Amino acid sequence: MAPDLKMHWFLPTAGDSRDIVASGPDGHRRAPSIAYLAQVARAAEQLGFDAVLTPTGTWCEDAWITTAALLRETTRLRFLVAFRPGSISPTLAAQQAATYQRISGGRLLLNVVTGGDPTEQQRFGDFLDHDQRYQRCEDFITILRGAWSGTPFDHQGHHLRVQGATVQQPPDPLPEIYFGGASEVAEHVAAEGADVYLAWGEPPEMVAERVERVSKLAADRGRTVRFGIRLHVITRDRAADAWTETERLLAAMDPAAVAAAQANFSRTQSVGQQRMAALHGGDLTRLEIAPNLWAGPGLVRGGAGTALVGSHTEVADRIEEYASIGFTEFILSGHPHLEEAYWVGEGLLGELRRRGRVANAPTSPWTDDSGRPAQLTASAAR
Repeated sequence: MAPDLKMHWFLPTAGDSRDIVASGPDGHRRAPSIAYLAQVARAAEQLGFDAVLTPTGTWCEDAWITTAALLRETTRLRFLVAFRPGSISPTLAAQQAATYQRISGGRLLLNVVTGGDPTEQQRFGDFLDHDQRYQRCEDFITILRGAWSGTPFDHQGHHLRVQGATVQQPPDPLPEIYFGGASEVAEHVAAEGADVYLAWGEPPEMVAERVERVSKLAADRGRTVRFGIRLHVITRDRAADAWTETERLLAAMDPAAVAAAQANFSRTQSVGQQRMAALHGGDLTRLEIAPNLWAGPGLVRGGAGTALVGSHTEVADRIEEYASIGFTEFILSGHPHLEEAYWVGEGLLGELRRRGRVANAPTSPWTDDSGRPAQLTASAAR
């Protein structure tokens, strides 16, 4: 079987920590300096991850600028840049993407994020409601693709209008567009314009119906869409050690922070966030919501709120279960992101390579074609 899965990592541009939310002594928090983010990016590249997702939001460093600075720190790794279409002109985004592709040698992927927190949206001057934001996303993606077409593009949409949108030179290759959202309107937007539809890590039976539905919506439009899933991961040589780590993470959570996060999630307009919160309802006794699927991160963290937990073999089994549903791209993360990249890259990815599901890590002067350390020859050892 040819390798068919793409494995991605996460770039912690809001800072990193040994806890899910940095709540301990100051020494537990790592600032998102270029030096530290470069360590994470280089580790991801060396371990064989395809790309890193760079988030967007008030508390993150800007994804475009940060990843552009990291291009010179890496040679192969691709950057999945998240941004909100309400904060940037689609023609400007098309121009930035075209420039990025040229200076990076084609290493840009785009994550168009609609946004679900009204307070966050209004902070950036965006006062549209939930469905209106998705309508604007549909306009945005249409204009983005039109500006890359090589022909000046006109569009009069629900919320955006352009005349003659174009770029100096279309990007080559065209950046793939990743897009997520659990509501009905989001699924239609994904079917219309996304290359990859993203879901958060719900139990397999919950996301299977969405894969089937979006696939049909895309087929009705004469399109195909790939599927990606966003998950945290705690994988160890022994399953018991992985579950012990969940106990440590849980013990570090301030009950007041859990209560505040759950109250905030109850007010969200994001259907995906509502679904994440409903998986556990803030109940610390019902966090293993499916085999090897732990909802602990969602007690205090917005967005992706579940983690695959277990031995490398068990987590690989769960990855293959999601793959059997239709997911071919996995965006993974762990705290802290540098150390956990090695646990996942060496352990989980190693197991998936043995199963023929993931391509070998790129070689270097210090590895053989399989990615294993090369044996020194007698002359080299002298």
